[in-house]
Amino acid sequence: MLDIAYIRENPDKVKQGIVNKNLNPEIVDKVLSADSSRRDLIGKIEAIRAERNKLNEELKVARTPDLIKMSGELKEKLQTLEPQLRIVEEEFNGFMLQVPGMPLDEVPIGKDGSGNIVVRTWGDVPKFDFPIKNHIELGESLNILDLERGSKVAGFRGYYLKNEGVMLQFALMQYTLQKFISKGYTPVTPPVILKKRSFINTGHFPWGEKETYKFATEEGEDETYLAGTAEVPLVSMYQDEVLMEKDLPIRMIGFSPCYRKEAGSYGKDANGVFRVHEFVKTEQVVICKNDVDESRRLHEEMMALTQEIAQDLKLPYHILRMCTGDMGEPQAKKYDIEAWMPGRNDWGELGSDSIMLDFQSRRANIRYRDAKNEIKYVHMLNNTASNSPRWLVAILENYQQADGSVKIPDVLVPFIGKTEIKRG
Repeated sequence: MLDIAYIRENPDKVKQGIVNKNLNPEIVDKVLSADSSRRDLIGKIEAIRAERNKLNEELKVARTPDLIKMSGELKEKLQTLEPQLRIVEEEFNGFMLQVPGMPLDEVPIGKDGSGNIVVRTWGDVPKFDFPIKNHIELGESLNILDLERGSKVAGFRGYYLKNEGVMLQFALMQYTLQKFISKGYTPVTPPVILKKRSFINTGHFPWGEKETYKFATEEGEDETYLAGTAEVPLVSMYQDEVLMEKDLPIRMIGFSPCYRKEAGSYGKDANGVFRVHEFVKTEQVVICKNDVDESRRLHEEMMALTQEIAQDLKLPYHILRMCTGDMGEPQAKKYDIEAWMPGRNDWGELGSDSIMLDFQSRRANIRYRDAKNEIKYVHMLNNTASNSPRWLVAILENYQQADGSVKIPDVLVPFIGKTEIKRG
């Protein structure tokens, strides 16, 4: 959520930022109109309350008919205005939740993925001297992936991982966790069945609600949803708390199952397990002080750690600086890391690294007390560390061998106990 004072002072800049994210700038006018009504009503109510307080002091001295009448009239005015204020405030808060985060100045302006900029490339695209297979063919021939039965049981995008596929997934997750623990990150397995507020906190709602699985609820129960990333519970972990600057930054590496409807993505990456409804993921979330340069530094640090994993796995990749039209509503700046995937003959996304500034912390009401004893909203960042099965796609396709087997990356061998996945 943006600071309303910032919107008041920079309406044209906010509108342009919204346009650059391919969203409707009219929301700014709605926010400002509701804000004006809200402030007008607050002013009137405060004036009446002040007059009533003064009148109550006079009534302590003499309860004259005129004073009693005036007190009743003021009470009636409050009973009329206070419900109006509640309605206007609800409208105002609803509009504020629809205002996206503003891109930082270095973010390229663009309508879609064609506006993204490659800022880093690592590794050589492999050349094979034999006919290559995609991850579906490899997975089925090696008996580690069953899509047919997965679809029968779970529907579209359902899948079973089996045998060394399971071991490869656990090896990737364990290796990632150990890597981040060694870098000072606190490992966390968070809840993934969450109240609606958690998704509002992160900015997944209102925009991403159609992507989220919702549980049926009985009357009087809280609405609950399944998280599509550990970012949601990790951001909300400190909601409504005041932290101390000396304890920042807080670095967390979350491990969780993730669930996404992938609404509207039918036909896009429909084959195989590149885009699925349920998966497991390790996610970095960092909470730091309210300083843009500090956020930029941590943003680079977080991406460097994900790159380190990709390099350890010897996966060719590049880093994209995402343009305004291809980044999410909450983000102020975003990188994507994409690995070369031979089966696609193209790059495929492995994860995203995002600066949120205080957009999420204002929603979640997470603040800290600085060295001057002032209270400020924290900055928040998040980045994928690794996920499965998407990273498995890159591993299987890049490590395939002429005899149909797949070599296991050296760093994962100790977790699996073998060097190759062979046909049974």
